[in-house]
Order: sequence, then C-alpha cells, then structure tokens
Amino acid sequence: MEQTLSIVIPTLNAAGSLGRMLAACAEARTGMGAELVVADGGSSDGTPSLAEAAGARLVAAPRGRGPQLAAGATAARGDWLLFLHADTRLAPGWAAAARGFLVDPANAGRAAYFTFALDDASPEARRLERRVAWRCRALALPYGDQGLLLSRTLYDAVGGYRPIPLMEDVDLVRRLGRRRLAALPVPAVTSAERWRREGWRRRSARNLLCLSLWFLGVPPRLIQRVYA
Repeated sequence: MEQTLSIVIPTLNAAGSLGRMLAACAEARTGMGAELVVADGGSSDGTPSLAEAAGARLVAAPRGRGPQLAAGATAARGDWLLFLHADTRLAPGWAAAARGFLVDPANAGRAAYFTFALDDASPEARRLERRVAWRCRALALPYGDQGLLLSRTLYDAVGGYRPIPLMEDVDLVRRLGRRRLAALPVPAVTSAERWRREGWRRRSARNLLCLSLWFLGVPPRLIQRVYA
C-alpha cells in the first residue's frame, strides 16, 4: 500500500517566508500527493490566508512551537509526518529523498532529518554549518530547522511533541535516540536573519546556552526568557 505523507508547519506571522517554503513543498504535493497542514499560533500578518490559498489545511493552535507542532500532528492524516519550520526551504530533490526513505520497510522505526544550510554566503555561515554537522554526528542532535520525517506509528510510540514553549525539537530527538535517526543528503536551507540581526557569535552563544540549560534541567519556560 502506498504510504501517505503530511507536512506539518507551525507558523506565527510568517508571511514573509511561508510562500517560498510552500513552493518547495510542491515537489511532494505533485509527486506524492502530500497533505499540507499549517498550525498557526495567531498570526496577524495574513499568514493564514496565504496558507489556505496554497491549499494547506489551517489549524488554529495555542501559541508556541511545541503546542503548534502537537496540534498539527493531531490534525494530520498521513501515515508519515514531516515537520518543517516556516523559514526553512528544502532544496530541489528533497521529495525523492524523503520518498526513498519512507518506502523502505526498514525505516518504519526510524526518523530522518535534512542537512542544515543557511541562505548566506558569508564565511560565518559556513562555519556554523560545519558546527551543526558535527553536532548531528557526535551528539545526534538535529534541530527543528533541519526538518523531521517519521512515521505516525513511531511518532505516537515515543509520545510526539510535548506542548512546551522551547526545546521541543531536542526533547523529541532525545526520545528517539541516535539509533533511530538518519541523515538525508539534501539541504534544508534556513533563513540566517536571526544571526545577521543579532550577530553570529552572540546568536550561536545564546543557542548553546539554551541547550546547556535544557540538559541541566531548567524548565523550558525559563529557557524561553534567555532565548527571546
């Protein structure tokens, strides 16, 4: 039986980036009949209208990436779920790579993520990409901006996304564990706006601090204050 795919996207005032992201999703919509589910946290910039115009199913959710991802997953109908951030654009060829992964019965109990890339030509961007690649290899910690593809069965078995305001991606991949994670050799191109705006070192240091606080057991609501 053909496996079905739902692409779940949490949004909050994402009109500036959502169009490009949804255009990249067209590969799976035409080739795999993928369902688009946009879980919106109360946007005021026209994001819901943009999503519906692109043929996505709109789900209203409590604000926060964890609650929104959980709500989107609940609403999704696919046998497989692909979670993507609104400011992440998958490179051409991603749908073929994803399909190759999900049709293999050996991957029913595994999850996949894409290669981290930034839409910036600076040396700082390349250095950050290398550090992320090391983090994924050494620590088995892909973040949400790399996407996450897994079967509905596996998602439910590990408890899915918890409704926490921050670190929901780390929380889930830690429950999946290294042996159930696989890298797909296709870039997930993420906006570098946050690093350009705040400074490459400052933003990276803040992200590392948040991760450290998480492993020390600091509640996500407190980590969110540092992140913001």
